[in-house]
Amino acid sequence: MTRQVDVLVVGAGPAGLVAASLLAVTGARVEVLEREQRAGGVPRHCAHRGFGNWPHALTGPAYARLLAGAAVRAGADVRTGVTALDWAGPCSLATVGPDGPETVAARAVVLATGARERPRAARLVPGTRPAGVYTTGELQQAVHLYGQHIGTRVLIIGAEDVSYAAADTVRAAGARVVALVTDLPRALTHPARALDARLRHGVPLLTGTTVTELLGHGRLSAVRVRRHDGRTATLPCDTVVFTGDFVPDHELARRGALTLDPGTRGPAVDGALRTSRPGVFAVGSVLHAVESAATAVREGAYAATAVRDRLARDSEWPDGVPVIADQPLRRITPNRVTPADGLPYLLRTATPLTRPVLHVTQDGRPLHRERPTLVPAVPHRPLTLTARWTHRVDPKGGPVHVTVT
Repeated sequence: MTRQVDVLVVGAGPAGLVAASLLAVTGARVEVLEREQRAGGVPRHCAHRGFGNWPHALTGPAYARLLAGAAVRAGADVRTGVTALDWAGPCSLATVGPDGPETVAARAVVLATGARERPRAARLVPGTRPAGVYTTGELQQAVHLYGQHIGTRVLIIGAEDVSYAAADTVRAAGARVVALVTDLPRALTHPARALDARLRHGVPLLTGTTVTELLGHGRLSAVRVRRHDGRTATLPCDTVVFTGDFVPDHELARRGALTLDPGTRGPAVDGALRTSRPGVFAVGSVLHAVESAATAVREGAYAATAVRDRLARDSEWPDGVPVIADQPLRRITPNRVTPADGLPYLLRTATPLTRPVLHVTQDGRPLHRERPTLVPAVPHRPLTLTARWTHRVDPKGGPVHVTVT
């Protein structure tokens, strides 16, 4: 059976739910597909506060309920337990859910499939295959959604914001954090947070340290590590959590032959969040793994405006000019540009930058120069570039380059 809707949103995280709410309230027939049993995305299992606007910030679960409820009240059909399997046409998806297989055709599709952490297998960590190995998302779901016992001595691999959030979850479960381990020379989080973890909770941070093997039969018993100077050690623990190293959940984008950006590894989009496939938009962490829920919400709202224009005028689908972030910048989103674009650009740097100045050029022609407001720039925080220069882009010219001095 094939059903027709105006807009099909794949993914019921913050970006997808906000886009669905703003589109449904205009009278469009909007359907949201979510493979989990409850809508809300990652915030569902993030028990800490900080979601939404200060000073009335919510916990993650409360925020997820707020967004899901708003989408339903706006008139969107939020269907959980439904997986989008593959494309069945330019803007049609083959799905499977509790009622069996179905094809849903739409005038516009919004991909909001999010991101995921690389598990142990993708990080090529050798050893046995014992129980007690998690990613942050798996850990938070086990503790906050299902109330499962996770062990008593936990080693966390990584030292960024999400790593310390995992440490908070471990303590909430009544377990002890043995240490945080990173192969980097320092933690990629605010120094005050790392200091608080050491002083208040006695969590040691092992920098310049690589995990080389997991040990244990049946249940994890220890982790073998190696320092950069060649020294090795065995750390006893019964649970290990792999944190960070996010990648876009872009399987549906790949199956649809959407152009992927080599820097973000997500779909390439212009400033209206249009992908290379006419009628298909992308928002949230599938574009940049991973930014804040506030960024996802902003993009969901921005995409809703672009989708409304598409439904009203069925306008042409511009190719856009590629935008390339040169070293030491790692990535930029959006990564294509048209002269009408107005969405600010998010960048990440591979190395710390004390007082960076961003330069935008096309075919050697200067378009813009800007000093970011957030300095110094560090690898784990986004840099923002305004879109005040996009009207100067030649649509028929070469790629636009963003460099830093």
